[in-house]
Amino acid sequence: MLKVQEIRELIRLVDQSSIDEFTFENEGIKLIMKKNNLAEVRELSASLPVQVINTALPQAEQKPVEVSTPNVETKIEAPVITNPETAEEAKLHTITSPMVGTFYNAPSPGAEPYVKIGSPVTKETIVCIVEAMKLFNEIEADVEGEIAEILVEEGQLVEFGQPLFSVKVK
Repeated sequence: MLKVQEIRELIRLVDQSSIDEFTFENEGIKLIMKKNNLAEVRELSASLPVQVINTALPQAEQKPVEVSTPNVETKIEAPVITNPETAEEAKLHTITSPMVGTFYNAPSPGAEPYVKIGSPVTKETIVCIVEAMKLFNEIEADVEGEIAEILVEEGQLVEFGQPLFSVKVK
């Protein structure tokens, strides 16, 4: 999920650029930014041309939160947890890839994987390796809990920010 600082930075970059529309999708979140030139903004000051809609949790209520900058207005709809199944999902932490590279679940071919489903992890537990430009980068859990799901396959190319593991937080 995008952090407030990241959203503000995206808004600032779109505002400073010559583009009129920007779309970003990640982990079930869709961010659409549309901007008007200054003359149009003055005329249409009540409009909200930018919306973020969380499509990952369709059963959850959507509660709007508004953020604005001088030339770009934003409306963010975040889920409000209303049922026990969703509350259980909220206790899951996603470990994401910090870089583009190749995912490896073990230190070498044929070796035991770092973690399996049900493995306990601490903040310092190495959960995998992401190889980027012949450098093997060890990825730590950064949370205490238990591996609930492995979201990528051995040898799969992963993108920056792509979910790798779901961890049931203690």
